[in-house]
Amino acid sequence: LSTKTSSRALLTALASKVKHINGRYERFLERTFPRFYVLYATFMKGIQALFLEVKEVRKIKLKMSHQRLNFHQLPYREMERLRQVGLGARAVLRQFRRDLIKAIPIGIIAIPPFANFLVIVLMYFFPRQFLIRYFWTPRQQVEFLDAYHAIRREVYPDVVESLALAARSLPEPRLRELCTKVQRGSQPRVAELYAVRGLFSASPLGLNKLRVSHVKALSHVLFLTPHLPALFLRYRLRSHVLEIRHLDRAMLRLGLSELSEEELKAACYLRGLNSTRLSASECRAWLEQWLGLSCKLQ
Repeated sequence: LSTKTSSRALLTALASKVKHINGRYERFLERTFPRFYVLYATFMKGIQALFLEVKEVRKIKLKMSHQRLNFHQLPYREMERLRQVGLGARAVLRQFRRDLIKAIPIGIIAIPPFANFLVIVLMYFFPRQFLIRYFWTPRQQVEFLDAYHAIRREVYPDVVESLALAARSLPEPRLRELCTKVQRGSQPRVAELYAVRGLFSASPLGLNKLRVSHVKALSHVLFLTPHLPALFLRYRLRSHVLEIRHLDRAMLRLGLSELSEEELKAACYLRGLNSTRLSASECRAWLEQWLGLSCKLQ
């Protein structure tokens, strides 16, 4: 017993000493290198957020196992939490694992009190290459989301052009007119989009009938790799769209008024709108229109 007590006392003293040294180190950074201190503080918060996320995800997965729930039966926030870490679908599960693998070396480097200076250097010079989203500063979050949306936005004309090309073989002119309207810079109304919904359940606009170039463009828009055989691309698109559909219905049940500004912006961004510079009210208004169309579709 005395040996165990001595060991615990030694560990407590060691932990206290390390905490004291870290505290002095943080004050030194804040005073001498304020910009680096912002990165350091972001990193430490990111480590905490990452472990809390893992803990929360484990709790949700246990709940699903014990209650025999599927993904689409969860409340909106739990569904969204699993989607963010990539557990809503198999494809993004691999992304979460990659994020964890990417974070492990950074975490190991940061264990010694002064070695985490190397982490700060990596964060400063190679943020997108070495860091996952937990370690981005607020400014980097906006910058990187803008960059990713710019990649997505470049493909939007290809998607509309593919729609216009397919619409030429249809006797119904409304879709051609809508495509022309969008290509000229106009915004179609929800009622106009709803009116052409039936065209997307059969050839040439059913998912299984789309041209490969159209499927690849849609994959780009949803941040899915287009460098796969068409069969796999269609499967991944269908899974991703169904996941968003489940989220839409869960969001409608919860109510947009219950969502925070951060949740509203994340929901808009997932559905193709760059929300980094939009207000909460603008995001809510856009989502109302989205849900007004999405939740009516089969």
